[in-house]
Amino acid sequence: MRRRRSGKSNAIPLSAYLDLSFFDRLEREYRAPGGFAQAYVIAHEVGHHVQTILGVEYKLQTLQAQAEARSDPREVNQLNVRAELQADCLAGVWASFVGQRQGGLNIEEALRATRALGDEMIKGLEPGTVVLDAFSHGTGAQRSYWFKRGFDTGKTQACDTFSHSFLSPDGRSP
Repeated sequence: MRRRRSGKSNAIPLSAYLDLSFFDRLEREYRAPGGFAQAYVIAHEVGHHVQTILGVEYKLQTLQAQAEARSDPREVNQLNVRAELQADCLAGVWASFVGQRQGGLNIEEALRATRALGDEMIKGLEPGTVVLDAFSHGTGAQRSYWFKRGFDTGKTQACDTFSHSFLSPDGRSP
């Protein structure tokens, strides 16, 4: 990954550790097969790297420490969910970029993965069930919404999950 600063191109080190058996589970257990579903998972993890570069991770840690000092574990968790949804949105921005360059993306594979990897599905709950204190990544609908938002706009500015007063695609505060 490269970024431009002062007219120069600088390499940004990135290490990603992937449990390749997860891709088998993604297909078998979560019923989200396909190469683009796998690419979405990787792009989500790279999205966390982008958050670090943009300073989001540092701000998140500061906000979480403040919430912990107020003994507000629910807010700590909600901040984490917002960070995860932002990584989904950033994955969508990447997918938009790839789609413009290469075309022929099966976006439904990625959307199927976002829905399948919603907290309610992983925890074996009914789709759309929200458990605020127990969720870490958001519902399948939230994950799909933010991925699609990034994909449709192709802009990182559209991924500000922290300024939105809602996390759910229907506008309800969870």
